Amino acid sequence: MVADNNITEATDEERMQTLIDRLSAYIEQYHGGSVEMVDYDGEVVKVRLGGACLGCPLLPSTLHGWVEGTIRQFFPDVRVESAPS
Repeated sequence: MVADNNITEATDEERMQTLIDRLSAYIEQYHGGSVEMVDYDGEVVKVRLGGACLGCPLLPSTLHGWVEGTIRQFFPDVRVESAPS
């Protein structure tokens, strides 16, 4: 099989954005909320939860359980922080 030199691998930032987009789609479909990547510098990703997540008492669980837990499966050294709404 011959490698195609025109195909480039995704950057870490693109991979992070794709992961967060998929998380957001799940959260939106099943819970009416959303998650958005605000900033990513390779060490820290800042995310903002929205939609039904705003004002929800389970927001910390969603942020640290689902979002941070999922991100750390793929990016174990990245710290997840909440960005202001």
